[in-house]
Amino acid sequence: MAIAFPHVRFVLSGSDRTTLEFPATGDDRLARMAQVLGADFKDNAIALDAERESVGLTGFAGVPTFNRGNGAHQYAFVNGRPVQDKQILSAIRGAYAETIPAGRYPVAVLSITIDPALVDVNVHPAKSDVRFRDPGLVRGLIVGAIREALARDGDRAATTGGDGLLRAFRGGASPSGWRAAPPSAPWSAATSPSRPYSPSGAFGFAEPSQAMFGDVLMPTARMEAVAADVVRDEPPAHYRLGAARAQIHANYIVAQTEDGLVIVDQHAAHERLVFEEMRKALHSRRMPSQVLLIPEIVDLPEEDCDRLMVHAESLGNLGLAIERFGPGAIAVRETPAMLGEVDAQGMIRQLADEIAEWDTASLLGAKLEYVAATMACHGSVRSGRRLRPEEMNALLRQMEATPGSGQCNHGRPTYIELKLTDIERLFGRS
Repeated sequence: MAIAFPHVRFVLSGSDRTTLEFPATGDDRLARMAQVLGADFKDNAIALDAERESVGLTGFAGVPTFNRGNGAHQYAFVNGRPVQDKQILSAIRGAYAETIPAGRYPVAVLSITIDPALVDVNVHPAKSDVRFRDPGLVRGLIVGAIREALARDGDRAATTGGDGLLRAFRGGASPSGWRAAPPSAPWSAATSPSRPYSPSGAFGFAEPSQAMFGDVLMPTARMEAVAADVVRDEPPAHYRLGAARAQIHANYIVAQTEDGLVIVDQHAAHERLVFEEMRKALHSRRMPSQVLLIPEIVDLPEEDCDRLMVHAESLGNLGLAIERFGPGAIAVRETPAMLGEVDAQGMIRQLADEIAEWDTASLLGAKLEYVAATMACHGSVRSGRRLRPEEMNALLRQMEATPGSGQCNHGRPTYIELKLTDIERLFGRS
């Protein structure tokens, strides 16, 4: 009710609870939503505004990386009336499919405007359920609007990721007891108390005997100890994910942006990029494959072999060529070219388990993208692999150009971002 009427002040009190108060926000509906859903929602919400056949949809949807452990943070309204409609909630889940981890739920507030003659509000005594005359139209409107919004503005890390990292660093508070708060002014390199020293006023080498580690001057001799992990490359200007500066623990890329830094999980990020390429190929052509010089023989239970061979043609379209090798084995003769070196044994065993769960050939057709995601996981850059500077920067540039790259195939974030305002507060400089 509070979300439906932002111009009204709501107070809930009682002897058994702490008084809850929502001050009126006037026409600022997002501010009221932030009161109910938490202040973080405002920074992680994408506006919705769509219409289809005289049915209107407005509201806000959270970016995929801003998710919750249950569905209690999903609100829907039909002609201003709060409802808890299963069809609407199902459409929200469908819109976020493949972008949120299993067991996590998106955050969204949807308001549907429709001709009252096209919806029955009397199917439940409390009028919390509704029945649309054309449920397919409403579902398509919701799914399409949310997916369009996510494609437009959803490829970003939730601000809560950076906040969580800050809390981990400071253990909840600094020695002086301060807490993170929204910055009062945007960060400026010219006024920052921790601005980088550079005689030339630009990023790069200051003089032949010294080099920049990020933005910190170090004697050249000391650079030898970190040369394998430190990148001295292009300035971060004009790049959303910045320029690579280091690789740590052979798994995480640290990139410098104009006003902060980004930490990228290289395996998760590359997994998503490979999956998007495979998904694109699924709808256009048979994927190129690479012939193995020596076929990989995978021992499996006979029934698993039978199920895999039923779907051999579909797998072949993905670039995975398999043959029967006796009653209890599968021979892998070709693998998708874009995967490079791949763990054929692990991939075939996982595919066998998944096909056993789906059981029928018709279901595999609907699950081909999921199969592609499984194969992408086995063929992406692995954790523990050291990357060259050009590889790191190429990965960042490809992420910027690829829809959905903000989360991996399992819905986990591929990167987190910290602003310099946050870092300076962490060190008590602002």
